[in-house]
Amino acid sequence: MLTPHGTRLEVWGDPIAHSRSPQLHAAAYELLGFDWTYGRRRVSDTSFGDELASLDGAWRGLSLTMPLKGVAFASASSLDRRAELTGAVNTYLLDPAGPQGFNTDVGGIVRALAADGIAEVERARIVGAGATATSALVALGELGAREIDVVARRPEAVTPLADLARHLGIVVTTTPFAASVLSDVPLTIATLPGDAPVPDAAADALADAGGLLLDVAYGHWPTALSAAWERAGGTARSGLGMLLHQALLQIRIFRHGDPEAPLDDEARVLRAMREALERPTAA
Repeated sequence: MLTPHGTRLEVWGDPIAHSRSPQLHAAAYELLGFDWTYGRRRVSDTSFGDELASLDGAWRGLSLTMPLKGVAFASASSLDRRAELTGAVNTYLLDPAGPQGFNTDVGGIVRALAADGIAEVERARIVGAGATATSALVALGELGAREIDVVARRPEAVTPLADLARHLGIVVTTTPFAASVLSDVPLTIATLPGDAPVPDAAADALADAGGLLLDVAYGHWPTALSAAWERAGGTARSGLGMLLHQALLQIRIFRHGDPEAPLDDEARVLRAMREALERPTAA
């Protein structure tokens, strides 16, 4: 078991006021009986280094959201495999020898899809080609995907994804947003910002051929894509499931130093975290 160090934790990012992570972590810590505090802090990529250097031994770990996943990757003293593959770190376990970096977004996607009955998939579609799309690609690879269509506004943005896909034995095709006819897939993962504009025609074409939609956005709901899925009579899930499960993996890390080591009474912990998400947020 990990030697305990510190009791303070926070989520960092910019913007950060919308984050639901404090609710999730507080619910888990209370049930587990941990005397840990978890707050939020607005931190930009340019201020990240100074903020990190200011932390003392009272700190146990950090959750990291946009735009910090790349700079956290570069500053970590060690990385788990998912972080190495994606080039993105969303979790720091703080240690005197340097922060240990993890990517729990990948596992959050895998576990959220498993909750919807998707334990494997051969073909899928990713909408968007940013940092979260990389985590989606790795998650789909873990589910057995060998063909992934990436829909992006700029084809050149897909090149890093295609390079990673080749390393994982996945064939990536690129489709422009303007495409009106798409091949059918059983699963679509949308990685666009929640308020990203998507023309109705493009959204409808994606919905008609897209199977289940996992839209990683949750702060802006419904999104343009989830609304299109509703018009088409399909099923759309928000990013709250991914948020829930990636947070559980973070708490495993903060407790054990290992995202694969379950918590005590983990089913009850997950239930308490889910109930916290269902409670309305303060205005």
